[in-house]
Amino acid sequence: MPANRPASDEPRLAVTRPPRVRPRRSVLALALPVPIVGLILLMATGNLLLPLRQVVTIEAKMASKRDFFQDPEVERLLMKHGFRVHITSMGSREIANQDFEGYDVVFPSGQPAADRISRERAGVNRPVLLYRPFVSPIVLATYRSYAEALVDADVAEAQPNPGGRPMYYTLEMTPFVKLTEEGKRWSDIDIDRKGVQNSNKILAQTSDICESNSAGTYLGLVAFVDNDNDAPDDEKEAARVAQEIKPLLVEQGLPSSERAETYLSPDGQSIAPISVIYEHQFLAHQIRHRADKGAPDDERVLLYPSTRFVTEPQLVALTGDGARLGELVSEDPELQHRAMELGFRARNGNSGGTTGDELTEFLTRRHIPVPTTSSNDTRAVLPPLPLLEQMIKTVGDCPDRKGDVQ
Repeated sequence: MPANRPASDEPRLAVTRPPRVRPRRSVLALALPVPIVGLILLMATGNLLLPLRQVVTIEAKMASKRDFFQDPEVERLLMKHGFRVHITSMGSREIANQDFEGYDVVFPSGQPAADRISRERAGVNRPVLLYRPFVSPIVLATYRSYAEALVDADVAEAQPNPGGRPMYYTLEMTPFVKLTEEGKRWSDIDIDRKGVQNSNKILAQTSDICESNSAGTYLGLVAFVDNDNDAPDDEKEAARVAQEIKPLLVEQGLPSSERAETYLSPDGQSIAPISVIYEHQFLAHQIRHRADKGAPDDERVLLYPSTRFVTEPQLVALTGDGARLGELVSEDPELQHRAMELGFRARNGNSGGTTGDELTEFLTRRHIPVPTTSSNDTRAVLPPLPLLEQMIKTVGDCPDRKGDVQ
Protein backbone atom coordinates (compact mmCIF):
# COMPACT_ATOMS: atom_id res chain seq x y z
CA MET A 1 0.00 0.00 0.00
CA PRO A 2 1.44 3.45 -0.79
CA ALA A 3 2.69 5.29 2.24
CA ASN A 4 0.40 8.27 1.61
CA ARG A 5 -2.80 6.27 1.20
CA PRO A 6 -5.50 7.40 3.68
CA ALA A 7 -5.91 5.13 6.67
CA SER A 8 -9.71 5.15 6.17
CA ASP A 9 -9.30 2.84 3.15
CA GLU A 10 -8.09 0.02 5.39
CA PRO A 11 -10.66 -2.50 6.77
CA ARG A 12 -11.45 -1.88 10.46
CA LEU A 13 -12.52 -4.16 13.30
CA ALA A 14 -15.60 -3.09 15.20
CA VAL A 15 -14.42 -2.81 18.81
CA THR A 16 -16.57 -1.17 21.48
CA ARG A 17 -14.60 1.01 23.89
CA PRO A 18 -15.14 4.25 25.79
CA PRO A 19 -14.73 7.29 23.60
CA ARG A 20 -11.28 8.93 23.92
CA VAL A 21 -11.60 12.65 24.43
CA ARG A 22 -8.68 14.75 23.26
CA PRO A 23 -8.21 18.30 24.53
CA ARG A 24 -9.31 20.81 21.94
CA ARG A 25 -5.93 22.53 22.22
CA SER A 26 -4.09 19.40 21.06
CA VAL A 27 -6.43 18.84 18.13
CA LEU A 28 -6.03 22.43 17.09
CA ALA A 29 -2.24 22.18 17.39
CA LEU A 30 -2.17 19.25 14.97
CA ALA A 31 -3.90 21.29 12.33
CA LEU A 32 -2.04 24.60 12.75
CA PRO A 33 1.30 25.71 11.34
CA VAL A 34 4.33 25.57 13.67
CA PRO A 35 4.49 29.37 14.38
CA ILE A 36 0.89 29.34 15.55
CA VAL A 37 1.61 26.34 17.75
CA GLY A 38 4.42 28.33 19.35
CA LEU A 39 2.06 31.24 20.03
CA ILE A 40 -0.40 28.87 21.69
CA LEU A 41 2.39 27.48 23.87
CA LEU A 42 3.28 31.01 24.95
CA MET A 43 -0.38 31.50 25.92
CA ALA A 44 -0.40 28.24 27.87
CA THR A 45 2.74 29.14 29.85
CA GLY A 46 1.50 32.59 30.81
CA ASN A 47 3.83 34.48 28.48
CA LEU A 48 1.13 35.76 26.15
CA LEU A 49 2.18 39.37 26.48
CA LEU A 50 5.90 38.72 25.92
CA PRO A 51 7.02 39.74 22.42
CA LEU A 52 8.31 37.04 20.13
CA ARG A 53 11.98 37.96 19.81
CA GLN A 54 15.27 36.36 18.98
CA VAL A 55 17.41 35.50 22.00
CA VAL A 56 20.94 36.84 21.61
CA THR A 57 23.69 34.71 23.17
CA ILE A 58 26.48 36.87 24.55
CA GLU A 59 29.89 35.20 24.63
CA ALA A 60 31.77 36.45 27.68
CA LYS A 61 34.99 35.95 29.59
CA MET A 62 34.55 36.77 33.27
CA ALA A 63 36.35 36.52 36.59
CA SER A 64 34.61 36.68 40.00
CA LYS A 65 31.83 38.98 38.76
CA ARG A 66 30.38 35.95 37.00
CA ASP A 67 28.59 35.49 40.36
CA PHE A 68 26.13 38.12 39.16
CA PHE A 69 25.50 36.69 35.71
CA GLN A 70 25.15 33.10 36.96
CA ASP A 71 22.42 34.04 39.42
CA PRO A 72 19.12 32.41 38.29
CA GLU A 73 17.13 35.61 38.83
CA VAL A 74 19.62 37.64 36.79
CA GLU A 75 19.44 35.00 34.05
CA ARG A 76 15.64 35.34 34.05
CA LEU A 77 15.76 39.14 33.86
CA LEU A 78 18.30 39.04 31.03
CA MET A 79 16.19 36.53 29.14
CA LYS A 80 13.24 38.89 29.47
CA HIS A 81 15.30 41.41 27.54
CA GLY A 82 16.39 38.84 24.96
CA PHE A 83 19.87 38.01 26.30
CA ARG A 84 21.55 34.79 27.31
CA VAL A 85 25.14 35.01 28.60
CA HIS A 86 27.54 32.14 27.99
CA ILE A 87 30.50 32.50 30.36
CA THR A 88 34.08 31.31 30.06
CA SER A 89 35.56 31.61 33.56
CA MET A 90 39.14 32.71 34.19
CA GLY A 91 41.17 35.11 36.32
CA SER A 92 41.26 38.81 35.53
CA ARG A 93 44.90 38.94 34.42
CA GLU A 94 44.39 35.75 32.41
CA ILE A 95 41.51 37.49 30.62
CA ALA A 96 43.77 40.42 29.73
CA ASN A 97 46.40 38.05 28.31
CA GLN A 98 44.13 36.18 25.90
CA ASP A 99 42.60 36.70 22.49
CA PHE A 100 39.07 38.13 22.36
CA GLU A 101 38.07 36.94 18.91
CA GLY A 102 34.49 35.65 19.00
CA TYR A 103 33.65 37.31 22.32
CA ASP A 104 31.18 40.12 22.95
CA VAL A 105 32.27 41.18 26.44
CA VAL A 106 35.04 40.56 28.94
CA PHE A 107 34.56 41.38 32.61
CA PRO A 108 37.76 41.37 34.67
CA SER A 109 37.20 42.07 38.35
CA GLY A 110 39.36 45.15 38.59
CA GLN A 111 40.33 48.31 36.79
CA PRO A 112 43.97 47.46 35.91
CA ALA A 113 43.06 44.56 33.61
CA ALA A 114 40.21 46.52 32.01
CA ASP A 115 42.45 49.54 31.43
CA ARG A 116 45.04 47.32 29.80
CA ILE A 117 42.49 45.75 27.47
CA SER A 118 41.07 49.16 26.58
CA ARG A 119 44.51 50.61 25.82
CA GLU A 120 45.62 47.66 23.70
CA ARG A 121 42.39 47.64 21.67
CA ALA A 122 42.66 51.38 21.08
CA GLY A 123 46.22 50.84 19.86
CA VAL A 124 44.98 48.63 17.00
CA ASN A 125 42.03 50.94 16.22
CA ARG A 126 39.45 48.64 17.81
CA PRO A 127 38.11 50.77 20.66
CA VAL A 128 35.84 49.37 23.36
CA LEU A 129 33.07 50.71 25.56
CA LEU A 130 33.42 50.46 29.34
CA TYR A 131 30.59 50.05 31.85
CA ARG A 132 30.76 50.14 35.66
CA PRO A 133 27.49 48.61 36.93
CA PHE A 134 28.65 48.08 40.53
CA VAL A 135 31.63 48.07 42.88
CA SER A 136 32.86 45.66 45.55
CA PRO A 137 35.69 46.47 47.99
CA ILE A 138 38.57 44.10 48.67
CA VAL A 139 38.18 42.66 52.18
CA LEU A 140 39.88 40.08 54.38
CA ALA A 141 37.45 37.35 55.36
CA THR A 142 38.11 35.50 58.59
CA TYR A 143 36.46 33.75 61.53
CA ARG A 144 35.42 35.21 64.86
CA SER A 145 38.15 33.60 66.98
CA TYR A 146 40.90 34.94 64.68
CA ALA A 147 39.38 38.42 64.52
CA GLU A 148 39.15 38.56 68.32
CA ALA A 149 42.77 37.43 68.65
CA LEU A 150 43.79 40.32 66.40
CA VAL A 151 41.71 42.68 68.56
CA ASP A 152 43.52 41.46 71.69
CA ALA A 153 46.84 42.08 69.88
CA ASP A 154 45.79 45.69 69.12
CA VAL A 155 45.84 44.98 65.39
CA ALA A 156 42.08 45.15 64.81
CA GLU A 157 39.09 46.99 66.25
CA ALA A 158 35.51 45.73 66.29
CA GLN A 159 32.85 47.84 64.61
CA PRO A 160 29.81 48.41 66.85
CA ASN A 161 26.82 46.11 66.40
CA PRO A 162 24.00 47.09 68.79
CA GLY A 163 22.06 43.95 67.91
CA GLY A 164 24.70 41.43 68.89
CA ARG A 165 28.32 40.38 68.46
CA PRO A 166 30.44 42.28 65.92
CA MET A 167 30.42 41.04 62.34
CA TYR A 168 32.87 43.63 60.96
CA TYR A 169 36.29 44.74 62.16
CA THR A 170 38.74 47.42 61.06
CA LEU A 171 42.19 45.92 60.47
CA GLU A 172 45.16 48.20 61.03
CA MET A 173 47.25 47.31 58.01
CA THR A 174 50.64 48.60 59.19
CA PRO A 175 50.85 46.45 62.36
CA PHE A 176 49.22 43.52 60.53
CA VAL A 177 51.88 43.59 57.80
CA LYS A 178 54.52 43.95 60.51
CA LEU A 179 53.29 40.74 62.17
CA THR A 180 53.80 38.94 58.87
CA GLU A 181 57.21 40.54 58.25
CA GLU A 182 58.38 39.44 61.69
CA GLY A 183 57.22 35.89 61.06
CA LYS A 184 54.76 35.93 63.94
CA ARG A 185 52.50 32.91 64.30
CA TRP A 186 48.94 32.68 65.53
CA SER A 187 50.19 30.97 68.67
CA ASP A 188 52.34 34.06 69.36
CA ILE A 189 49.21 36.18 69.80
CA ASP A 190 47.51 33.58 72.01
CA ILE A 191 44.99 32.18 69.56
CA ASP A 192 44.73 29.19 71.92
CA ARG A 193 42.81 31.41 74.34
CA LYS A 194 40.04 31.42 71.74
CA GLY A 195 39.90 27.64 71.72
CA VAL A 196 41.97 27.31 68.52
CA GLN A 197 45.29 25.52 68.08
CA ASN A 198 47.26 27.06 65.20
CA SER A 199 51.00 27.63 64.93
CA ASN A 200 51.00 28.76 61.30
CA LYS A 201 52.30 32.17 60.28
CA ILE A 202 49.93 35.12 60.38
CA LEU A 203 49.13 36.15 56.82
CA ALA A 204 46.26 36.66 54.43
CA GLN A 205 45.90 34.07 51.68
CA THR A 206 45.05 35.08 48.14
CA SER A 207 44.13 33.38 44.94
CA ASP A 208 46.79 33.04 42.23
CA ILE A 209 48.77 36.28 42.04
CA CYS A 210 49.58 35.65 38.38
CA GLU A 211 45.90 35.37 37.41
CA SER A 212 43.67 37.11 39.94
CA ASN A 213 42.72 40.76 40.30
CA SER A 214 42.00 40.38 44.02
CA ALA A 215 45.49 38.95 44.58
CA GLY A 216 47.14 41.65 42.46
CA THR A 217 45.18 44.35 44.25
CA TYR A 218 46.14 42.97 47.66
CA LEU A 219 49.76 42.90 46.49
CA GLY A 220 49.44 46.59 45.59
CA LEU A 221 47.86 47.28 48.99
CA VAL A 222 50.70 45.55 50.87
CA ALA A 223 53.24 47.37 48.71
CA PHE A 224 51.60 50.70 49.52
CA VAL A 225 51.71 50.00 53.27
CA ASP A 226 55.27 48.61 53.16
CA ASN A 227 56.42 51.68 51.25
CA ASP A 228 55.22 54.10 53.96
CA ASN A 229 51.79 54.61 52.41
CA ASP A 230 53.15 55.53 49.02
CA ALA A 231 52.91 53.65 45.72
CA PRO A 232 56.22 52.94 43.92
CA ASP A 233 56.60 55.37 41.00
CA ASP A 234 59.62 54.08 39.09
CA GLU A 235 61.04 50.72 38.04
CA LYS A 236 63.85 50.70 40.58
CA GLU A 237 61.52 51.41 43.50
CA ALA A 238 58.94 48.90 42.25
CA ALA A 239 61.60 46.17 42.01
CA ARG A 240 62.85 46.90 45.53
CA VAL A 241 59.38 46.88 47.10
CA ALA A 242 58.39 43.73 45.20
CA GLN A 243 61.38 41.86 46.63
CA GLU A 244 60.59 43.14 50.14
CA ILE A 245 56.98 42.00 50.14
CA LYS A 246 57.46 38.76 48.22
CA PRO A 247 57.89 36.63 51.39
CA LEU A 248 54.64 38.10 52.77
CA LEU A 249 52.68 36.76 49.82
CA VAL A 250 54.36 33.55 48.70
CA GLU A 251 54.57 31.80 52.07
CA GLN A 252 50.86 31.08 51.92
CA GLY A 253 51.49 27.85 50.00
CA LEU A 254 49.76 26.83 46.81
CA PRO A 255 46.99 29.37 46.16
CA SER A 256 43.54 28.19 45.15
CA SER A 257 41.71 29.58 42.16
CA GLU A 258 38.81 30.91 44.22
CA ARG A 259 39.34 31.98 47.82
CA ALA A 260 35.67 32.67 48.57
CA GLU A 261 34.69 29.07 47.88
CA THR A 262 37.34 27.84 50.31
CA TYR A 263 36.42 30.42 52.93
CA LEU A 264 32.73 29.47 52.83
CA SER A 265 33.38 25.72 52.84
CA PRO A 266 32.92 23.68 56.05
CA ASP A 267 36.70 23.16 56.32
CA GLY A 268 37.61 26.75 55.45
CA GLN A 269 38.89 27.72 58.89
CA SER A 270 41.40 24.89 58.98
CA ILE A 271 42.64 25.69 55.45
CA ALA A 272 42.98 29.48 55.55
CA PRO A 273 42.22 31.59 58.65
CA ILE A 274 42.24 34.80 56.55
CA SER A 275 41.30 34.98 52.85
CA VAL A 276 41.32 37.94 50.47
CA ILE A 277 37.90 38.11 48.79
CA TYR A 278 35.37 40.70 47.62
CA GLU A 279 32.80 42.24 49.93
CA HIS A 280 29.84 41.10 47.80
CA GLN A 281 30.85 37.46 48.23
CA PHE A 282 30.60 37.76 52.01
CA LEU A 283 27.38 39.79 51.98
CA ALA A 284 25.73 37.40 49.52
CA HIS A 285 26.57 34.52 51.87
CA GLN A 286 25.06 36.36 54.84
CA ILE A 287 21.90 37.21 52.87
CA ARG A 288 21.48 33.54 51.88
CA HIS A 289 22.25 32.34 55.41
CA ARG A 290 19.67 34.70 56.88
CA ALA A 291 17.04 33.52 54.39
CA ASP A 292 17.80 29.82 54.97
CA LYS A 293 18.60 29.73 58.70
CA GLY A 294 16.76 32.76 60.05
CA ALA A 295 19.96 34.44 61.26
CA PRO A 296 23.32 35.62 59.87
CA ASP A 297 26.38 33.35 59.99
CA ASP A 298 27.78 34.45 63.35
CA GLU A 299 31.16 32.73 63.02
CA ARG A 300 32.27 34.26 59.72
CA VAL A 301 33.31 37.91 59.93
CA LEU A 302 35.07 40.55 57.83
CA LEU A 303 38.23 42.57 58.32
CA TYR A 304 38.10 45.91 56.50
CA PRO A 305 41.67 47.18 55.90
CA SER A 306 42.24 50.62 57.41
CA THR A 307 44.23 51.30 54.26
CA ARG A 308 41.59 50.46 51.71
CA PHE A 309 41.18 50.10 48.00
CA VAL A 310 37.76 49.97 46.33
CA THR A 311 37.86 47.88 43.17
CA GLU A 312 36.22 49.30 40.06
CA PRO A 313 35.22 46.30 37.93
CA GLN A 314 34.58 47.32 34.34
CA LEU A 315 32.53 45.40 31.82
CA VAL A 316 34.39 45.78 28.53
CA ALA A 317 32.06 45.69 25.53
CA LEU A 318 33.80 44.44 22.39
CA THR A 319 30.75 44.31 20.07
CA GLY A 320 27.41 46.05 19.61
CA ASP A 321 25.60 43.25 21.43
CA GLY A 322 28.12 43.53 24.25
CA ALA A 323 27.41 47.26 24.50
CA ARG A 324 23.68 46.58 24.70
CA LEU A 325 24.32 44.17 27.58
CA GLY A 326 26.59 46.67 29.36
CA GLU A 327 24.01 49.41 29.09
CA LEU A 328 21.26 47.10 30.32
CA VAL A 329 23.03 45.87 33.48
CA SER A 330 24.15 49.42 34.27
CA GLU A 331 20.76 51.11 33.92
CA ASP A 332 17.95 48.56 34.31
CA PRO A 333 16.35 49.10 37.76
CA GLU A 334 15.51 45.41 38.24
CA LEU A 335 19.04 44.27 37.45
CA GLN A 336 20.54 46.98 39.64
CA HIS A 337 18.28 45.96 42.51
CA ARG A 338 19.22 42.32 42.05
CA ALA A 339 22.92 43.27 42.13
CA MET A 340 22.28 44.82 45.54
CA GLU A 341 20.52 41.63 46.69
CA LEU A 342 23.69 39.77 45.72
CA GLY A 343 25.81 42.01 47.94
CA PHE A 344 27.13 44.45 45.32
CA ARG A 345 27.20 48.19 45.80
CA ALA A 346 25.23 48.98 42.68
CA ARG A 347 25.77 52.22 40.83
CA ASN A 348 23.04 54.71 40.12
CA GLY A 349 22.39 54.53 36.38
CA ASN A 350 21.75 58.27 36.14
CA SER A 351 24.37 59.77 38.43
CA GLY A 352 27.02 57.05 38.24
CA GLY A 353 27.39 57.13 42.04
CA THR A 354 27.14 54.05 44.23
CA THR A 355 23.85 53.45 46.00
CA GLY A 356 25.34 52.83 49.44
CA ASP A 357 22.21 54.10 51.20
CA GLU A 358 20.06 51.58 49.35
CA LEU A 359 22.38 48.71 50.32
CA THR A 360 22.24 49.88 53.94
CA GLU A 361 18.44 49.91 53.88
CA PHE A 362 18.32 46.51 52.20
CA LEU A 363 20.60 44.87 54.79
CA THR A 364 18.78 46.58 57.66
CA ARG A 365 15.40 45.28 56.49
CA ARG A 366 16.85 41.77 56.53
CA HIS A 367 18.35 42.23 60.00
CA ILE A 368 21.91 41.90 58.73
CA PRO A 369 24.52 44.21 60.33
CA VAL A 370 25.71 46.99 58.06
CA PRO A 371 29.47 47.59 57.62
CA THR A 372 30.81 51.09 58.18
CA THR A 373 33.87 52.70 56.64
CA SER A 374 35.69 55.37 58.59
CA SER A 375 36.35 58.64 56.81
CA ASN A 376 39.79 58.56 58.46
CA ASP A 377 40.87 55.44 56.57
CA THR A 378 43.73 55.92 54.13
CA ARG A 379 42.85 55.37 50.47
CA ALA A 380 45.52 53.18 48.90
CA VAL A 381 46.87 53.99 45.46
CA LEU A 382 48.06 51.31 43.07
CA PRO A 383 51.31 51.79 41.15
CA PRO A 384 51.02 52.71 37.46
CA LEU A 385 49.94 49.68 35.41
CA PRO A 386 53.37 48.81 33.92
CA LEU A 387 54.94 48.90 37.40
CA LEU A 388 52.13 46.86 38.93
CA GLU A 389 52.57 44.24 36.19
CA GLN A 390 56.31 44.17 36.89
CA MET A 391 55.70 43.68 40.62
CA ILE A 392 53.11 40.94 40.08
CA LYS A 393 55.50 38.98 37.88
CA THR A 394 58.33 39.41 40.40
CA VAL A 395 56.30 38.33 43.43
CA GLY A 396 54.43 35.52 41.70
CA ASP A 397 57.30 34.33 39.46
CA CYS A 398 54.75 34.63 36.66
CA PRO A 399 55.78 33.50 33.16
CA ASP A 400 56.04 36.12 30.45
CA ARG A 401 53.12 36.05 28.05
CA LYS A 402 52.38 37.58 24.73
CA GLY A 403 51.19 41.12 25.21
CA ASP A 404 52.51 41.53 28.77
CA VAL A 405 53.15 45.11 29.76
CA GLN A 406 56.90 45.75 29.84
